Amino acid sequence: MRTYLASVEQALRTGQASEHTHRPALEALLEALGGPDVDAINEPRQIKCGAPDFIIIRGTVPLGHVEAKDVGLDLAKLERGEQLTRYRESLGNLVFTDYLSFRWYLDGELRLTADLPRPAANGRIRWNDDAASATVQLLDQFLLADIPLKSTPQDLATRMAGLAKLIRSLIEQTFKAEGEQGELHGQLQAFRKVLIESLTVEQFADMYAQTLCYGLFAARCNAPAKGFTRQIAASALPKTNPFLRKLFNSIAGPDLDERIAWAVDQLAELLARADMAAILADFGKRTRQEDPVVHFYETFLAAYDPKMREARGVYYTPEPVVGYIVRSVDALLKRDFGMKEGLAHAKKIKLKRPKVQGKGEETYETHRLQILDPATGTGTFLYAVIAKIREHFDGNAGAWPGYVAEHLLPRLFGFELLMAPYAVAHMKLGLELEQSGYDFSSDQRLGVFLTNSLEEAHELTGLPLFTQWLAEESRAAANVKRDAPVMVVLGNPPYSGHSANTGEWIAGLLRGHDSLNKRKTENYFECDGRPLGERNPRWLNDDYVKFIRFAQWRIEQTGHGILAFVTNHGYLDNPTFRGMRESLLRGFDEIYVLDLHGNSKKKEQAPDGGKDDNVFDIQQGVSIGIFVRRESTQRDSAHLAQAFHADLFGLRKEKYALLDASDIDRTKWTKLSPVSPAYYLVPVDDSNGDEYRSLTSVKDIFPVNSIGIITKRDNLCIRWTADEAWQSARDVAELNEVDLREKYDLPADVRDWKVSWANADVVSSGPTKDMVTPVHYRPFDVRYTYYTGRSRGFLGWPFTNTMQHLLHGDNVALITSRLTKGEEFAHAQVTTTIAEVICMSSKTSNNGFVFPLWLYPDDSSDLLKHLSGEKRPNLAPEFVTAMCAAVGNTMAPEDIFGWIYAILYTPSYRSRYADFLRRDFPRIPLPPGRDLFDRFVAIGRELIALHTMEQKQPRISRFDITGSNGVVKVRWAPGDDGKGRVYINDAQHFDGVPQCVWDTHIGGYRVTEKWLKDRKGRQLSFEDVMHYHEVVAALARTLELQAKLDALIGAHGGWPLREKN
Repeated sequence: MRTYLASVEQALRTGQASEHTHRPALEALLEALGGPDVDAINEPRQIKCGAPDFIIIRGTVPLGHVEAKDVGLDLAKLERGEQLTRYRESLGNLVFTDYLSFRWYLDGELRLTADLPRPAANGRIRWNDDAASATVQLLDQFLLADIPLKSTPQDLATRMAGLAKLIRSLIEQTFKAEGEQGELHGQLQAFRKVLIESLTVEQFADMYAQTLCYGLFAARCNAPAKGFTRQIAASALPKTNPFLRKLFNSIAGPDLDERIAWAVDQLAELLARADMAAILADFGKRTRQEDPVVHFYETFLAAYDPKMREARGVYYTPEPVVGYIVRSVDALLKRDFGMKEGLAHAKKIKLKRPKVQGKGEETYETHRLQILDPATGTGTFLYAVIAKIREHFDGNAGAWPGYVAEHLLPRLFGFELLMAPYAVAHMKLGLELEQSGYDFSSDQRLGVFLTNSLEEAHELTGLPLFTQWLAEESRAAANVKRDAPVMVVLGNPPYSGHSANTGEWIAGLLRGHDSLNKRKTENYFECDGRPLGERNPRWLNDDYVKFIRFAQWRIEQTGHGILAFVTNHGYLDNPTFRGMRESLLRGFDEIYVLDLHGNSKKKEQAPDGGKDDNVFDIQQGVSIGIFVRRESTQRDSAHLAQAFHADLFGLRKEKYALLDASDIDRTKWTKLSPVSPAYYLVPVDDSNGDEYRSLTSVKDIFPVNSIGIITKRDNLCIRWTADEAWQSARDVAELNEVDLREKYDLPADVRDWKVSWANADVVSSGPTKDMVTPVHYRPFDVRYTYYTGRSRGFLGWPFTNTMQHLLHGDNVALITSRLTKGEEFAHAQVTTTIAEVICMSSKTSNNGFVFPLWLYPDDSSDLLKHLSGEKRPNLAPEFVTAMCAAVGNTMAPEDIFGWIYAILYTPSYRSRYADFLRRDFPRIPLPPGRDLFDRFVAIGRELIALHTMEQKQPRISRFDITGSNGVVKVRWAPGDDGKGRVYINDAQHFDGVPQCVWDTHIGGYRVTEKWLKDRKGRQLSFEDVMHYHEVVAALARTLELQAKLDALIGAHGGWPLREKN
């Protein structure tokens, strides 16, 4: 210790010392204290890529790590930083020092600290026996440390996650340092070529790190603790997964880059010290609702990267959902396909195929019942299938091993795209079969493949060896995908509206072109033989839709079978999916939909008004869809499947209990009657269907339309005043990114909005105050934004083709919704300005669509550049002609607009067509004659004037109490005047607000409540108070006019509208 301190002192007195200067002295101290068989290794290449300064080893066994900083730096502050946090979480035995102060962490916890005397001004270090003794004691404890044995899955998963984060970081840094010809670059290109074309370096590093972790873990499950190292791991991996053995030998073998190898060796040492017997015993404790292997993986993910776990969706499908699907498939096989053993059916059939060499066909034998999960994840569905089949061997366990080898493994398949769940699935299914009595001594692999279900296989020729291994795995999967007569496709495919699966084959299949078989097939983008005409059909590109299309195609190739998925339930009644529904109805014979609901985005409730939980930990509602295609059915052009529907509402535990006790034969189904053009797979009151469908959709009346603008960043882009909007634009142009994010509380950039894009857009536009414009933000609530008209700029999606026409002063637009799920139809308002997308409802499915009355020419617009300088009506000529014919005279565009608005505000119209208004754009009837038309137009025009605030009503409310005017808590209560009062805080309220006005909704918003709640935390100005009075008066008058509209309909003979005799 005296020698060490003398060396440090000498270096400090030169005045030129750095942290590197003292490393030799510390190395000598550690080796002297450790003895002759201890080495303190300092490797600059490893340090540059993120390794601690020293790795301490005894022989070949790592003992611990030391991270050193320059003398005098604040260790307490530095230990809270990213680097030390990463080391503490990943390295079990760690010393952190500035060469004079020492901090020892064991298993992430601070165990001891010791401080040598600090140098005087002249650099001298005074000797202190106690300080020297404490430091030696700390380093002795460090060198002799016995890192606690990991004996629970929770502990091991958490420690593995810490090391995985460290390995991920090392891979990223090594990738940057090695150059384009490096090994990691070649492996990334291989994964891009064969699996995921859009794979980023960060995603690759993540996949690599998780593969190393789970490869080593799977190897350790099969290997003794003594002598377990990275180098022997590949040979210890089970033969059930030949690809992982090859892959692991490549990425973790003797040629692994030393800048990464040290951390992987640390992981191997952690696993060597783990009590695998106790952990595997815990894995055997499977309960009804928790799979321990998957719980281990989810524990790992939660510690490794919680955001990734959320972004990648749910890996584990709840057992009650899986059980319902598996039991139902088993029952259908028995009932509809004559397989009395259900999923255990082992008989073979003879089929023909083209000869491998020469012309003609050959006969081959294969299993009749083959099963595929095309989005296997961690293998939950395949696990349940095996367990269900195993039930047939109660009392006959001796026959099980032979059955598995001959009749189970050859016909059970899974596809998985992501490396880590793929490895977990292999491990889980291997453990299940091993614990059931099957011996994996043969080389027969599990039929779970690393592949993209939605892409064609890749050619093997001319690829580097690493790429060939990936391609071989993909090719083996392709044989199942393309050639195996798969009869059951089941599982839980991913849901992602922004799908990364953009391959040509699946994109073509969605649009009716099967490039594998070179033929036309079912087209999800057509309905009744005509294109959907959707301007934004992106939901048809959701991953779950692609997986349904793939599964439908696979069953069609076999000719018969069962498709059983749990998915997003949006396809059941959303208009965009009508072509998909028609295709499914024409391609199958029976369809069973069990809607599990739980859509918190749409605020679903049970029919009794109670809480409705999701069966997953997600917001998106889900349903179980089971589609049956029989062997002998003749399907002509008029064929539609019999469709059945059931609902399951309530608390999660209630749903689980009902699913556990049920299957397809024990579910109470309601028979549906899907009809063109919507083909709904939900119950619909179609008693007025023909009548409603004869009306004209607003989408067809106003050819130019779109949803409202999408800012992507309301905090920045939507401001209370024009001055504030101008300031936000200037800030985007002038502030640096860090300051801008802090000022406006901006989250991370996303696909459609980036700070750099906003900056480029604002700068290229001037900036200029001329681009500050009012925006209809919520009912009766106008704010301001900076509008350049460029997509992915200051605004994410400005929808210029529509909104440009509202930048002129003389225009008006209808706002309504295509869907009103979870809300009663009140979805009609008007605007004279551009409008924001959720001005109608906070539910994204119920977005506001904007239909301007007038179109203005714009030389920069391809849409209108051929027009003269005059505005023209945005009205379909056919509808105008029909309107004129109906009233026997010409009419102004404003009159047509008034008629439409009055219709949409007629209560009896809303109630008569309620079921249809929930599911598509409103449809408008023609007037039955001039008299009713003129009366409706007059009321419609008054409603428009009220809702644009151009017509003021006498004030009916009061705001009599002085105070802070601060909006704290908004509520309505009965008032002394027999009407009611709206409180903004405990002391102040608006008097004279009737409950009927308080309860009035426009879209999904209770207007008088929403307007105030949006100002919570603000003080109402004089203008605010006066505006609120005007809103209350306008809504009261609206209710009076609505009653008049209904009275006029009644006097005319009610619905449907007919000309009076």
